[in-house]
Amino acid sequence: MNFSAAVLVTSDRAAAGIYEDKSGKILVDLLKEMGFKVKKYQVIADDYEEIKNKLIEYADEKISLILTSGGTGFSKRDFTADASLAVIEKQTPGITEAMRYEGGKITPLAYLSRAVAGIRGESLIINFPGSAKACTENFEIIRPFIIHALETIIGIDNH
Repeated sequence: MNFSAAVLVTSDRAAAGIYEDKSGKILVDLLKEMGFKVKKYQVIADDYEEIKNKLIEYADEKISLILTSGGTGFSKRDFTADASLAVIEKQTPGITEAMRYEGGKITPLAYLSRAVAGIRGESLIINFPGSAKACTENFEIIRPFIIHALETIIGIDNH
């Protein structure tokens, strides 16, 4: 089955054009490599309401997989995890637990991620770090089970 995807990058500096987004573009490429139809790719500022509204918009459009990049740390402008928690209906903590656990084998800084994952409607939302390298590493962690997760959300039971 072909699933749709969206990538939402939350970064004040990338949104202002101070630097070019790399992490989101890597996620787009990895999704396409897996056969996802990437319907949205946007870079927005670290703004709680804007992040929340975009996640709701994407879920309302029934985009299967919504990946965010950035805003999962400890700084005052890191709102992505908080906005995600506000919109998801069911948390899926095992996804981000796996990302932190496996990421922690590469760098102990992975344990400082406040990333969350969860379901809204028929969409799965997963927060990724803002680093391009960390996005690649974390995508490889979820790759083995992401299709099964999406199939389960829409009611396909292959196991």
